[in-house]
Amino acid sequence: MIRQKKTMLVTLAAILIVSTAVFVSLEMSQKEAYGQQVPVIPASRERTIYATGSATASVLPDLVTVQFGVDTEAKTAQDAINSNSQMMNTVVSAIENIGITKDEISTAGFSIYPVYQDSVPDPNTGIHKSVLTGYQTSNTLYVKTTKLSMAGNIVDTAVGAGANRVDNISFLLSPEKEQSIQDDLLSKAVLNAKSRAETAIDPLGQKIIGVKMVTLSDFNSQPPPIYPGVMSTMAEKSTPIFTSNQQVTTTVSVIFLIGDQ
Repeated sequence: MIRQKKTMLVTLAAILIVSTAVFVSLEMSQKEAYGQQVPVIPASRERTIYATGSATASVLPDLVTVQFGVDTEAKTAQDAINSNSQMMNTVVSAIENIGITKDEISTAGFSIYPVYQDSVPDPNTGIHKSVLTGYQTSNTLYVKTTKLSMAGNIVDTAVGAGANRVDNISFLLSPEKEQSIQDDLLSKAVLNAKSRAETAIDPLGQKIIGVKMVTLSDFNSQPPPIYPGVMSTMAEKSTPIFTSNQQVTTTVSVIFLIGDQ
């Protein structure tokens, strides 16, 4: 009996010693792990610098748009529409004959409205009365094509076929080309912001250690100037339309985290 009690006491003592050793080992491991963690700088103690960067590219547009129309007037609304439709069909056929496809032509606007003219004032009342004199129909077409060199030819052909109004000629970037340029300029603008920040903090013995925030601005493209020549339906040569490269700019704003060198 006495021997069994001694055996139990020895066993309990051994278990206690092992448990204590394991606990101490775990506690030391936790302390070592905590000691190896990178200290976190509270937001209130962060050192930052704000910088802006920009990048610009000179790009040749790859789209041209030409907007022109036909205005007709007649005594009745139906006559005005019929006359306009006949003239516009002739214009469309002429445009297609020089190589512009139907997919490149669309209707930009169509309207019909009454035309009034003030009459001689009534001798008794002196009141002017508006008199309906007819109706005017306006039909506007929009041509969008990658054939930049045909801009002048499109204008001359449309006017020669009956168009009596040229509203606008514009040179643009296609969405695909614009996106490609934007992606390239963004990276350059960020590097420009980083370079400016490093130039400012280097004399202070500081360096960039991270980024807190990046703000992207809108993509800005300046339409190139257009220099139209004199438009004439009797011209033997196509109307000269000149354009230049398009200036494209993007900017970014970056807040950099800084620390000692």
